[in-house]
This record gives sequence, C-alpha cells and structure tokens, in this order.
Amino acid sequence: MSDSDDDIPLVKRLAAPPAKSTPKPTPKPAAKPAAVQLQSKPRDNGASKKKQETEDEDDDEDNEESEESASSSESDDEGSESDVPLSKRRKSKSPGAASTGAKRKRATQQKESAKRSRRDPSSSKSGQLMWKTLRHSGVLFPPEYEPHGVKMLYDGKPVNLTPEQEEVATMFAVMKDTDYMKKPVFLKNFWEGFKEILGKNHAIKNLDKCDFTPIYDWHMAQREAKKTMTKEEKDRIKKEKDEKEGKYKVAYVDGRCEPVGNFRVEPPGLFRGRGEHPKMGKIKRRIYPRDITINIGEGEAIPEHPYPGQTWKEIKHDHTVTWLAYWKDTISSKDYKYVFLGATSTFKADSDLAKYEKARKLKDLIVDVRKNYERDWENSDHKKRQMGVAMYFIDKLALRAGHEKDDDEADTVGCCTLKVENVDLEPNNKVKFDFLGKDSIRYENVVEVHPTVYKNLERFRKIDATGKKKKPGDQLFETFDAQDLNKELKNIMDGLSVKVFRTYNASITLDRLLAELEESKMGAAAQSVDEKKADYDSANKEVAILCNHQRSVPKTHTNQMEKIQEKLQILNTELKELEEELAAVQKGKSDGKKASVESLLSKIEKKKQAIFKVELQARSKEDLKTVALGTSKINYMDPRITVAWCKRNDVPIEKIFNKSLLGKFNWAMDVEPSFRF
Repeated sequence: MSDSDDDIPLVKRLAAPPAKSTPKPTPKPAAKPAAVQLQSKPRDNGASKKKQETEDEDDDEDNEESEESASSSESDDEGSESDVPLSKRRKSKSPGAASTGAKRKRATQQKESAKRSRRDPSSSKSGQLMWKTLRHSGVLFPPEYEPHGVKMLYDGKPVNLTPEQEEVATMFAVMKDTDYMKKPVFLKNFWEGFKEILGKNHAIKNLDKCDFTPIYDWHMAQREAKKTMTKEEKDRIKKEKDEKEGKYKVAYVDGRCEPVGNFRVEPPGLFRGRGEHPKMGKIKRRIYPRDITINIGEGEAIPEHPYPGQTWKEIKHDHTVTWLAYWKDTISSKDYKYVFLGATSTFKADSDLAKYEKARKLKDLIVDVRKNYERDWENSDHKKRQMGVAMYFIDKLALRAGHEKDDDEADTVGCCTLKVENVDLEPNNKVKFDFLGKDSIRYENVVEVHPTVYKNLERFRKIDATGKKKKPGDQLFETFDAQDLNKELKNIMDGLSVKVFRTYNASITLDRLLAELEESKMGAAAQSVDEKKADYDSANKEVAILCNHQRSVPKTHTNQMEKIQEKLQILNTELKELEEELAAVQKGKSDGKKASVESLLSKIEKKKQAIFKVELQARSKEDLKTVALGTSKINYMDPRITVAWCKRNDVPIEKIFNKSLLGKFNWAMDVEPSFRF
C-alpha cells in the first residue's frame, strides 16, 4: 500500500482531445495504477439550459454553493447521536443489546433531524453575530396576470377559461416547441395540476383532446411585436424597469451599501427542473407576502409590498444569519427559497476566501489523510473499511458526497448513496461507475483502482456487514451515510467535509495543469492571447470533466459552427485573391510597385492571422461543446490561481472572467503573480 502524496486525481480523462498547444499531463510513477476514462455521455435533458436553470434551480450553472441565489440549502454539519449528551442517551443492558428495530428507528430519527436542520433556515448553526444594523426594501414581486382572452380548443371547439385557468393554459402553450412535450412525466404532472384548477365540472376532461395552438400563436405574435419595437421604446421600457428595481438591488449592512442577490420573487410557471426530474410539469403557484419571512434590523422600516390587506408571514431580527428573506418552495414544501446578499458583497467575499483557504489547508494534510483511509481498507471494522474506500473515491474521483433522497425527489446518487448496480468490476482491477449524479447528469467512468480497493468492492457488492446477500438495488456502502463521513473528517481538520475535497481537487488540478503548460512553452515561440486563452480553457475543461460538469450539446452549436465555417471560407477566398494579386504585381518587377508589394504582404499576414484566430475558435468551440466550464470556475477553482496565471502570462483577466466573476472575485485581484495553490 503506497503512501503517495500524488496530487493527480485517479481519473485520466479521454473525453475529447485537448487543444494542440496543450501538453498531455506527465505520466506518474506506477506506485498507483493509472486510470482510464470512458468518454462521458451527458444525458440530454432537452431543456433550454440557461433559462431553465435560472428559473428552476437558481443557476450556478451548477451554482451549488452560491448564496446569492434564492435556493434551498444543505449543510455539511448534520446531527447524529454523538451530539446528544451522554446522560440523555438511552442505556442498554449490555453492549450490543439494543434490538435491530430500535437501532433502525433511532437512525431514521437522526436522518430526519439532519434533513430538517439542512432545510430549516430559521436559525444559525454558529450563533455568531453577523451584523448590527440591517435595512433593505424586501423583494420584488412579479406583476399580476393580465388575461389575453384567446381561447384554446377542446375537441376542436373553443372553451371558456377563467383568468386563473387561462394563465396555466398559457404556461403550457408557450412550451409547444420544447422537448418537454415529448416527456410523459411532464405531461402527466401538468395534467394533474391543470385538472385540479379546471375543477370537476369543467368541459375539459382529457389532455389529448386539448389544442393550445391559438394561445401559442398569440404568444408568438407578441414575441414578434417586441422585435419590431424602436430603440426609443426599448430604452424607455428598460429605464422604467431599472427605476422599479433600483431600491431592491441594495441593502445597508452596518451602514455599508451591499448588493442583493436574487431579489425577485419567481413568477408562476411550470417546473422544469434539471435532468429527468420527477416533478417536471408541476405548477409553481404564485408567491404572496403572506408566504414570506423577512429578516431586518430592529427599528427599521418594514418593507412595503403591492398587496393591500396582506402582511408578511413573519418579521425576524436575527443577527446571526445573512439572508434577507425566505419562503417555502411551492414544488417541494420541505425546501426553502432564500434571498441573500449578492456575490460581490463583503459576506460572500469573506466566505469564498475562507472556503479556498480551507482547501489549501487540506493540501498540507492530504498525505496523512490518505494514509488514514488506506489503513482503513484492511480494518476489521466493516464500517471503517467501507468509509476508507468511499474516501478514496471522493479524494481521487472528486465525487459528491450524496445525501439520501425522498421518494418525490430525482433519483440521483453520490458516493455515499451508490447502489450495487452503479458499480461493476472488470478485469485488471478496473471499476466501472454508471449512475445519475447531480441534476441527473450521467456519470460514466472506468478507473483502475488499488488492488485492495478492488478486493473490498468485491465483498461490498456481494454481502452486507451482517453477511446478508445484496441485491442490485441495495446500498454499496450500507454502514454509513454522508453525515457520518463528514463527522469523521471534522476529527481530522476543523471544518473539513466531503465538499472541501472537491474544491481542493479542482484547484490543485488547475494549478498543476497551468504550471505544466507554462513549463512546456518555455523557449517556444511567443503565443497570442487567444492561444493562451485556448490553453487555459483546455485546463479548465479537464477540471470540469473531473467534477462531471457536463452539458448537452447546445441546440445552437451546429448553426454556430456552420457560420464559423462560412467565415473561414470567405477569409480563405480573400487570402487567395491577395496572394494572386501579389504574384501579379511581383511579375512586373517595377520599382514603382515596391509600396504595393509591401502593402499586399502586410494584408496577407493580417489575413492569415485572422484565419488562424477563427480556426482556433472553431477547434475550441467543438472541443468544449459538452463541457460546462463555468461551474468549476464559479464554485471550485480558487480564483487566485487564474489571476496569478493571467499576470504571469500577460493575459487580460477579462478574457477569462466575465463581468459577474470579476465582481464576485474582486478580493482575488491583488494576488501576486507567483501565487500557487
């Protein structure tokens, strides 16, 4: 068993070839087997990604750690019996005397308590005072529905609808051209909700006989009308919108003006979710002030709202939390939607810095951490043995922890919730993983593992800790869950959790790949900024694949590639014409033609540079079509690595970070060029 401090993740990805200028990672000594990656196969969720993620899951693209979104929360600090004082624990007559039923009941209660603690935002874990004074204007509600009066058809005949019924019918009609119309789950969930709103005595009895085309046609006409608006009309509408939203965009914390994140209350609509979500098509009802809890400083003016006669659900003055408002999600009543301060706020900047420093601290301990879990592979305690193997996968494959799901949640898994059927064993110590991860993105990967890990997996797949034979749907690691694993990790380092490994692995991988790129380019011809950016994107891609940040091929990809090829064809034609013109001028061998020759040579060189730039763009776009670069950039890769690399290589940071990220990571901009993770 090796005590390797190798920072290269176990997986060597082969999903797509890197850009030509990107060297392959240097092979490591054979202390541990190299890994092999099958090409990842993203599951096409058929959705318009950006709109879907923003409306339904508060985009990150993945944004799983972003507090600026109004989204449900999960904590790593989850309760177990070890949190209960010894004096209050149930005593048994002798060690191990408690019945299996009692243990299961206690475990179930602990898990339910953990779920409540993750989801309930009413109190802080630490009790630390976060602010002294807090003032804000609450939330911005969407406008009330305005009926259009266009009738849908049922069995070929127009039917009358109330405004509420028409609103829901319109939600469905506007999705006519989406892939959701082919999804049975979406149609079933919509019909159940629509049927309830229609009532028992309505003429509409069957979704198959419904024709929403008249409403769809009205909607398309409205879209076309917007396109014909003059610039003055668009500017006027934008100005009115900005004026209306202005007061909601900021909050005053201890006298500081701080940006607010997602201050808008989501309008009613049809839930889409990510991937193959079991609740897609359900109707998201309208949120009113009576649904919303506000957090604000004592003595401050209570935010106003546009609904006379209604009051906020509750007004809190909790100085230990940083949310401004929350309400229960209408699709999953166990979850909450938050309004937090924005990504560029002081709170978020401090939180981000602390997160990446925690990952850097793990880097100093990783050798000992690996020694610990490698020793556990041969522990006589079955639970310790299973946890050791799980930690190996979390460390080397950057797998998410995985929390237990309710029956009405998408059946996705992480490391701790892997089932026997998700893991197959192949010859030569190779393990094949195949499961749906976060957002129902398929994780398919073959890796060569340590022989002891392989031997343990043979047992874990066959029998449980009591010797009972396992079935395909049984848990691979049945002796513990994510909460247990996080508790063990906190014994190693304060604040350490499974999530920290993901941040560590993403950051250390980016740092290593960029360093290798720089080393390989020493002494080579100078690169253009575009070439350097392509190199960076290639490294970013490796991190995204490691973290399984995939996406469906954008629907616009083919069209965009065709336009790029058309542009290349035009440029090549223009180059050919310039070269022919140059040849004709040179045949004249006239001194008077000297200036023309120099001018043509200059034009030819510029044209070649333009062609190279477009070819680089085409290669990069094709190479990255199934990878979501933004998620790891937003949440997992320490931004100081990127800023320092840009400074060392004279690449404008604006080439790598968009305006939003420049604001979010403003705290990282002063880092020294020599910074290494």
